[in-house]
Amino acid sequence: MKVKEKKIDDLNRQLTIEVAAADYAEIEKKKLADRRRTAEFKGFRKGMVPASLIKRVYGEQALVESVNQVIGQALDKHITDKKLRILGEPLASEKQPQIEWADGNDFTFVFDLGLSPEVNVEVEKADTVPSYTVSVSAKDKAPMIENMKKYYAEHKEEGQEAKTDEEIEKEVSERMKNQYQSEAEWRLTKDIRSFFIQKANVQLPEAFLKRWLVEANNGKLSAEDVEKDFPGFAEDFKWQLVRGSLMQKWGFKVEEKDLHEQAEAFARYQYAMYGIGNVPDEMVKEMAVNMLQDQKQIDRLVEQVEDRKVLDKIKETITLKPTKITAAKFRELQ
Repeated sequence: MKVKEKKIDDLNRQLTIEVAAADYAEIEKKKLADRRRTAEFKGFRKGMVPASLIKRVYGEQALVESVNQVIGQALDKHITDKKLRILGEPLASEKQPQIEWADGNDFTFVFDLGLSPEVNVEVEKADTVPSYTVSVSAKDKAPMIENMKKYYAEHKEEGQEAKTDEEIEKEVSERMKNQYQSEAEWRLTKDIRSFFIQKANVQLPEAFLKRWLVEANNGKLSAEDVEKDFPGFAEDFKWQLVRGSLMQKWGFKVEEKDLHEQAEAFARYQYAMYGIGNVPDEMVKEMAVNMLQDQKQIDRLVEQVEDRKVLDKIKETITLKPTKITAAKFRELQ
């Protein structure tokens, strides 16, 4: 078997794998023998079906499985031996020659590989990102104040405690202050991510990734869907690469304790979303344990922990420039 690697550019490779009949013959033979031991045909005792009949019925399936097994092993070995950091999975190339599945044939397979870029970014005091404080005007508060006055007027007869205009104004001010504090924190995170993605100048094999996203989603996404949503996907993916690089640079690791703490924090958040406060610790811990039984939940929690660790370190290191902004201007930010 021969494996040839062709460099298309810094982030794309093409692998050509030539498989000779001798490379898959023993595997194919074993698969047919295994099938013969378990096959059930009327008129034949189990395990006594003629090998010629087994090959006629199951031969092509055994051939395809055997060749695919050899191809998979060759891909894994080449990627490991050459220390290629690939994105997604190898894709059948558009230059793939037509295959004639006949026993004893030699086969040629061509694959496209997208490589992960090298990311090396420094986090320094000189790096400056705005940290917004949003000022809320009377005009901004007016719609909510009006709605709350109507609410209290409508519920007055239902035992709802009446509130003065001053009390309503104070409540609205507090609500909007908390709302914009939360949004400003989200904005800070977004701006930090964008700043370091740009500073790291992360490049991706975009054409490869678009093809991979279509194939990896098994028809759930069309090429048009991927094209439309790709900028957001690419931004998230670039941040993952930057975050991973900084995790390694700073020697950060996600420990079991981190996952439990993050799961419990998320559990409390979930209860709060349904208006349930003062949840007993036992209920929170039980929900967290259940979350940690699900690999998808674990993967999501790992990302959250990595984000928190890296972003906290960045905020400690860079210069956060206090920036006052009106609510109207803040809403205009892209």
